[in-house]
Formats: sequence, structure tokens, C-alpha cells
Amino acid sequence: VRSLLPERLRGPVQTDWRFIPSAALGGDAFDYQWLDDDHLAICLLDVCGHGVGSALLSISAINTLRSQTLPNTEFRDPSQVLEGLNRAFPMERQNSMFFTMWYGVYNAKKHSLIYAGGGHPPGLLVPRGVSNDGTIRQLDSEGPMIGIDDTAEFPSETVEVGSHDQLLVYSDGVFEVRKGPDGEMWTLNEFIEWFNSQPPGEESRMDALIQYTRQLQGGDEYLDDFSIVEINF
Repeated sequence: VRSLLPERLRGPVQTDWRFIPSAALGGDAFDYQWLDDDHLAICLLDVCGHGVGSALLSISAINTLRSQTLPNTEFRDPSQVLEGLNRAFPMERQNSMFFTMWYGVYNAKKHSLIYAGGGHPPGLLVPRGVSNDGTIRQLDSEGPMIGIDDTAEFPSETVEVGSHDQLLVYSDGVFEVRKGPDGEMWTLNEFIEWFNSQPPGEESRMDALIQYTRQLQGGDEYLDDFSIVEINF
């Protein structure tokens, strides 16, 4: 799985990521690639369940996107991409497995981001200089999980992206960690509040998140794959 994850980008758009597989290996995978000189596609998906089957499905879906082999699909249109994946990977042909996904396309010329998702945690758009002011924008996934209903639609939305803004895309394994061996699960809102409380600096907030969640759960091993991608515009 690691060998198929993308190289980090440098230049006008810079990327970084962290991937820590769970003990049982989950179904996380992610990618980003320039579709042309002006459009950068960004995606992260999470297949249900654990084990080799989940990992193979996630890799198959990512390779389909990377090779742009979905028929009659405009890959700069997130709605079309998710609808194409939904038709290509019905759960009845995938051992009853389905997946969640967030997919966005950054337009470097217009400084905008069009995005859509299915059953996935929201992307987080972090404006320049955010610290303790609650202005992180949640880019929600409005569609259903992929593979469940072949007639489903996946509405897309567009937001403006400012210079030096940051986008975070992640799986639920990033925040679904237990507060101690017998404690309650950390929530999405608690994760966002924690992230918003961390001042930007030289230290990666992704590394700080790993350190904090390991302390929170009292160990290094995660219940689910821990995947987070950081895009700096």
C-alpha cells in the first residue's frame, strides 16, 4: 500500500501526508495528480472493514482514478467521478464492500476548489493565519457511501482558495480513537477543535496529531488506518 501512495509535491502547490496502517490493515488509500497545467485532483477513500480484501479494493479504486479509466467521465468534475466510481464498484460485485470518499479539484488559474464526497468526513480548508478563531471551513460530503446505490447522485460545491490556504483530507481513523483502553471514542468535533487550537509553526500539525492521539489512547497501535493528507496552496 505504501509503495502506491503518491510522491510529495513541491512547487506552487505543496503536499505532505502521514499513513499509519492499523494492525489488521484497513482500506485507506489516497492520491493527488495534476490533470493538466491548471487542475490538481485530490482524493482519499476508505473501504469498509479490514484485511487484504479491503486494501485490494481501495488500491483498485485509486488505480482507476490514477489511470483515468472511468468511461464517459470528466475527471475535473467531482460529481461525475463519484458517480462513475459508484457504477464501477457496486457492493454486490465487491463481496458486499463499499467505501467512503472525498474528491476535489483545485483550479490554479481561478484559485478555486470544486469538491464532492460520499459518506466521508469533511475536508478542512484552513485559511491563512488561522489560530483559535474558529474559521476553519468544513467541506462536507453530501453524497451516500459509494457502491450502495447505483442511481445515487453526488452534488459538488465550489469554494475560493486564498494564497497560503491549507486543505486537510483524512480518514475517520484519524479521530476515531479511544480515550484510554475503556474510554469513549474521540469525536470529529473534538478533532477539529483540537486542530484549530494548534498554532501554525515549523512543527507539522500532523505529527502533533499523531503524538496527541497516541497519548490519548495510551498506545501506538490504531484501531483503523490513520491517513491524513495536507495540501498547501
